[in-house]
Amino acid sequence: MSTTTVPRPASGEVVIPQLRRRGVLAVWAAAAVPMGVLAWVVAPLVADHLDGPAPLARTLIVCLTAGLVWQFVLVAVLVRREQGTLRWPVVREALWLRAPRNSRTGRRGGRLWLVLIPAVAWFAAEQFVPALPVPAARDFGAFMGSDAGAALLGGSWGWLAVLVVLWVFNTVLGEELLFRGYLLPRMSGAFGRYDWVVNGLLFACYHVHLPWVIPSALLDMVALALPSRRYRSALIGIAVHSAQSVFLLALVLPIVLHG
Repeated sequence: MSTTTVPRPASGEVVIPQLRRRGVLAVWAAAAVPMGVLAWVVAPLVADHLDGPAPLARTLIVCLTAGLVWQFVLVAVLVRREQGTLRWPVVREALWLRAPRNSRTGRRGGRLWLVLIPAVAWFAAEQFVPALPVPAARDFGAFMGSDAGAALLGGSWGWLAVLVVLWVFNTVLGEELLFRGYLLPRMSGAFGRYDWVVNGLLFACYHVHLPWVIPSALLDMVALALPSRRYRSALIGIAVHSAQSVFLLALVLPIVLHG
């Protein structure tokens, strides 16, 4: 995918090579295509052979979880190929898993974390953007409020565990690690100061498995890509995006507890 192993300088500094445009697109496709195939081909085929409540919902949850885990594996493979190691000090720098940093003063952390407040507010406001029609069989919100949702999730700690895994790989170890941890630090060579804009566009278009969210996902470039780029910290995108996971857990947990 147009990456090369980069020898680290004697100082131990981690060098992050820049991807060419075709390399960026190749990594994007390696994430987007499996998610689309799992959501629109594999899940319906498997659901047709299942009995019990909400067969499509069950297969979608498992298939999308598998796709997100694949993204984590993809990042690990790419970083290992690029850096020659997966030691934490190297991975932390290679994926921007560090506190936000002021590029002018070099200061890290502290009050810079306050950027999370407007970022989370913007991210939450995106929910009010008019969305494209959602197929009834794929509307997770409607599913949770339905009898089928209650039958599947009520008292089921097993399904809750699967959902937690899905959410963790969605907002921490999968999408954010790939888009803000791996891709964003390697895009300035190909896209210059607009790398965060292109990163946001790619992230929105990646949602072929949930195409109705693409319009609102375009706004994620402001909540996720821009602050992560400005402060050279993928942890910002992870924290903001994870607010979604916390919200979903708050919705699902009462269903499980009252099952």
